Amino acid sequence: MESPKESSNLRQKAVKGVVWSALESWGRQVISLIVFFVLARLLGPESYGLVALASVFLAFVQLFLDQGLSQAIVQRQELEPEHLDTAFWTNVAISGVLTTLSIACAGLVADFYKEPQLTPIIRWLSLSFLFGGLISVQQAIFQRRLAFQALALRSIVAVVIGGVVGVTMAFMDFGVWSLVGQQLSSGVAQVLVLWSVSHWRPGFKVSRKHFKELFSFGVNVLGIKILDFLNRRSDDFLIGYFLGSVALGYYNIGYRVLLIITELLVSVMAKVAMPTFSRLQHDLEKLRRAFYTATQLTSLVAFPTFLSMAVLAPEVVQVLFGEKWMPSVPVMQILAFIGILHSIYYFNSSVIMAMGKPGWKLGLNCLNAVSNVVGFAIAVRWGIVAVAGAYVIRGYLVSPIPLLAVRKLTHINLKIYFGQLVSPVIGSLAMVAAIFAAKYFLNDLLNLYVLLAIYLILGIIVYVMIIRLIAPKLFDKVVNLAQSLILFNKKKKA
Repeated sequence: MESPKESSNLRQKAVKGVVWSALESWGRQVISLIVFFVLARLLGPESYGLVALASVFLAFVQLFLDQGLSQAIVQRQELEPEHLDTAFWTNVAISGVLTTLSIACAGLVADFYKEPQLTPIIRWLSLSFLFGGLISVQQAIFQRRLAFQALALRSIVAVVIGGVVGVTMAFMDFGVWSLVGQQLSSGVAQVLVLWSVSHWRPGFKVSRKHFKELFSFGVNVLGIKILDFLNRRSDDFLIGYFLGSVALGYYNIGYRVLLIITELLVSVMAKVAMPTFSRLQHDLEKLRRAFYTATQLTSLVAFPTFLSMAVLAPEVVQVLFGEKWMPSVPVMQILAFIGILHSIYYFNSSVIMAMGKPGWKLGLNCLNAVSNVVGFAIAVRWGIVAVAGAYVIRGYLVSPIPLLAVRKLTHINLKIYFGQLVSPVIGSLAMVAAIFAAKYFLNDLLNLYVLLAIYLILGIIVYVMIIRLIAPKLFDKVVNLAQSLILFNKKKKA
């Protein structure tokens, strides 16, 4: 059991981690959104589709880069210098091999998709494996220490540099190469920043014993990543192969918006959850409380955001991306509902991994992967909207299983768990009703930009008022938390 002092220190580190994780995610994603909007207006669906096709192959190869060693470093309670040296040099060696293989196989992948333009794109983007091999251990060290300040700095600087390069190239009519330049320059910046702020430097204490200790945990993580690839990329693969790069470009925009919103609203706490839950793995009562809090606070923000995404998708696409991207609207609307599910289930995996059960997570990912591939394969013949629908339906059908796994490990009370979601659901439904009413009366009266602003402001006001009315204690809890974070930042500056 932890002493009160140790518990307090962990809580302070977790709060600090949330603050810096928020700065990283929100700062990076706000900049990414701006760059994304600009590039989407300058480039067409085919450019995004080509890079998405290349990314399917590159993401698969990248699965084998880290071997799960980084997460093993984060999770492991006793860590020796040999663990870090062994993980670093293993990753560097593997990154070199994967870069060479990827460059050699680029032509075969292009022939498979019948897209000759893919060959040079894949070859240049293969350099990203080298960047990943050089920073994975440093990143794991910062995560383990809940030291998210360095990770925030790395991410924001990399996004800014990548965005400047990408937008500049797009204005100079480099087309799809703008996206390639954006990714490569961002990767270089990440390496330079993370090495400059990290005090750890690799030695040469490479040990087979320490590799086995890390890999015994990491091999399950590797399996999880492979199955997660099937979950996240099988739709891109099937759409690209059967429907072409243009259709994939439209689908990719809708899916990219989902990922960005998820990153903004959910992963802020999720990045801190894994190391925090790992510290609490031997104190189930504290772990349950942390799990309840993380789920409740995330759902409080994520529910109204994803529902408003579904309701306002037509206006958002026209304002931010332009008329040429309107085929992405129904995809975006449907995927919003998987975003809702992800928001309340995001911490299940963190708990399972923190409790030292990567095999369980592997099994769950296997179930998700098989059901996703089958669903996508059936739906792709009816187009990208059907694929998005299959993703959502599959997600809700299998959703009880991971929750039951968490219940078995931590003995959570399902009544308490689902009871936390009632207020966000009621508030979100009231918000949606208010937006629909405003659309009905104002739709043809004002400029589209003004209308979108009105809908958003109205939705926020209604949602906050409903939460304040039906859940005053929850409202006060959020206000107190916000005040604590503000005071924390002021004390830190002082």
